Formats: sequence, structure tokens, C-alpha cells
Amino acid sequence: MLLGSVSSVNKMAMLRTKYVFPGRTHVHPPTIWASQSMDDKKNDKVFKELGLYSLRKKIEDAVERVETMASTALELEEVKRIKQEEIFRGCNLWNDLSTSNESLVALADTIKVVDSLKDLQYKAEEAKLITQLVERDAINHQLFKQAYNSAVDVSKFLDHYETSKLLRGAFDIQGACMIIRAGAESGYSEKWAEKVLGMYTRWAEKQGYSMRVLELLPSRRAGIKSATIEFESEYVYGHLLGEKGLHRMIRYCLDGSIVRETCSTGVDIIPLFLDTAPDLDITDEDLEVSSISSLREDQSGCLMETGVTINHLPTGIAVRCSGERSHFVNKTKALNRLKAKLLVAAMEQGVSDIRDVKRAAITSAEKQEVRKYVIWPYKSVHDVKTGVQLPDLISVLNGDIEPLIRAHIGLRQGRDMG
Repeated sequence: MLLGSVSSVNKMAMLRTKYVFPGRTHVHPPTIWASQSMDDKKNDKVFKELGLYSLRKKIEDAVERVETMASTALELEEVKRIKQEEIFRGCNLWNDLSTSNESLVALADTIKVVDSLKDLQYKAEEAKLITQLVERDAINHQLFKQAYNSAVDVSKFLDHYETSKLLRGAFDIQGACMIIRAGAESGYSEKWAEKVLGMYTRWAEKQGYSMRVLELLPSRRAGIKSATIEFESEYVYGHLLGEKGLHRMIRYCLDGSIVRETCSTGVDIIPLFLDTAPDLDITDEDLEVSSISSLREDQSGCLMETGVTINHLPTGIAVRCSGERSHFVNKTKALNRLKAKLLVAAMEQGVSDIRDVKRAAITSAEKQEVRKYVIWPYKSVHDVKTGVQLPDLISVLNGDIEPLIRAHIGLRQGRDMG
């Protein structure tokens, strides 16, 4: 059965356009009072009184972080680079291509980090000099905005660098495939699912991650029934793993004593292997492959079925893909998602062979409540797993979820150490 009429296709295209972010993006700082000319002394005075101290403090904090952390990090990464170069020189490139390739990739990653840390130190020194000149009114305040932008980039990189050092799971370095599904409680669940989708796309935009909404199934009323997002940047799986589960919206009565309305959205996170396909062999006898209806037009304008569903019979794990125009590509992506889910299941159960994965032990983490979003009579966000509570619901829905993500990463690290 096809998804709907041509109008449904148009709606899906509008939604898809709404959420696609091409390539990497950059964080844009808040509007700063210094956007006017230096000749406008009145506005310049307002800028100094209202914005200068606050922005300078943020710049100084970022510079201090670089001075206390970046030098040590750079020394460690340089030592790591030298050791990797020695390992690479000791490899027999022709007799052991696999090991040589792994060593070369690791060396390239370390060199990238070293270059980024050096660039960080340069930006910090530049920002520090600019703030000193601004205090003496010896520089245009437009450059002060440049220093602020550099401070934002510095802080964002250091946050990412610190967090990545905590991500040591087997698949944490990979990209991520996120599947969002509206709950069945009420029609508002589909509107809520769209808000959750917007939260993650805005988060990806602010973090500068490469992403695209691959599949989008709009609701006939409002909102969406489901969506699939692919994040094609390193460490996104490690960052988003804690988001897996049920995201519940709650509306209380005025006195806050009785739940008046609730709806939910399920979020599933699957590793997206960036460099190579998952290394896993599955026999055809264990797979049930079927086509699903998805509205696609070929070159002649005819509609055709391109979507694919794959069911792994021994475990009952099922995946689907319908976001690409080619049936073959959809089948390949669905198979890679299945392999990724099987590898995660094997790791969680502590087995090395997927044939040892127990079907009864596979839990649907997507159905376990991970977070509550209270929208009435007050607004707040409560993370069930970590206990973190944030009072600013609007900010969270606008993609400011880093405190929640870092709390999950810290919780995982504590469990691993325990």
C-alpha cells in the first residue's frame, strides 16, 4: 500500500526540506550590541555597558581553558603521533595490508587532532590580544565579535575533545542512525514526534555535525509518524546512545497533582559505520526480505516500490529502509543496519558469535522511558536514567541537550569503571 496521495508526497517533501542541513554548519553567536558603526557613540556606549563585560568574561574563560588544557593535550597527542609513526614504519605494507591500513587511519586521526589543538592555541592568543586592545579603545569592536566567535569555537572543540576521550565503547567512534517513531496514545503524539525530530536536527546544526533526514513519514493530521536521520560524523553514536528510549511529554493539572495528558515518542540509535560496512556474515537462510511500498518516481514518471524490510529470523530483529531512490541501495542500507543491531546485541549479551545471541534476552530499549518533558503548568525536563533536571524546556527543544548527553556519558563511564 502506498504512503498516500500526491499531496502526501508534497507534504513529505516540505518536511524533508525543513529538516535537511547540507554538510557542516557553524554556531552563530547571539546578536551583539556592537553591530553598529564605531561612529555611533551612543550605541557604542550601550554596547560597552551591557555587552562588553559579559562577552569579555566568556572570552577570558575560553582562553584560560586553552592555557590550562590545550598544552598538556598537545604534548600527549604529539607523543601518541610519534609512537604511531614508529608502528607504521615497522609495518610490512604488502604482507599485512589490514594492519597497515588501521595504523595509517589512526595516524591520520591523531595528526588531525594535533593540528586542531595548534589552531586552538593560535585562536586563543588572538582572542586574548583583541580583548586587551578593546579595553584601550584601540580596536574596532567588530573584531571583538570575531574574538567572541573564536571563543565559542574554542569552547566547543574542547568540550568535544574532552567528551571523546570518555567514549571508549566498541562503536562509540561511529556515526549514528536515529529512528524516531510517534507513540500511539493520541494524535498529539505525532506532533510531539515532530518536536523531538526538530530537537535533534537543531542539536546537530549547533554541533556542526553532518546529517540528513533520510526517511520521513508525515501524519495525515499534523506532525510525523516516523523519521530516520543519519549522522555522518565521528563519535555521534557515542554521544547519542543515551538518547535511546521513550521520550514522554506530560501535561499536569493546574495544581500538578494529576497527569492530564501524556504522549510519547520512541527513539532508537544504531551505529552507522563510516569507513567500512559492518564486518559480519549472515546466511541467507536466516533472513526474510520483503519489499515495502514507498512512493518513488522513476525516470518515466511511474511510481515504483523501492523500500525494503529485512527480518532476522533467529533473533526477531527487523529493520527497514525506504529513504533512497534505489531498491538495491535501500536493501544494502537495511542489511547494514541489521548487522549493526546484531553486533550491539552480541556485545550487550557478552557473546562473540551472533549465533549465540539469545532472542529472549534482546530488550527493546526504545520502549524504556529515558526522559520526561513537562509542558504544563510549569516547564521542565527530567532525565530518568541520570536524574538530571533542567528548568528550561524551550532551550532543550531548541537543541541545547549537551548537559543531558554529557550526563549519560559520565554514567556509562562510571558503570564501565565499576
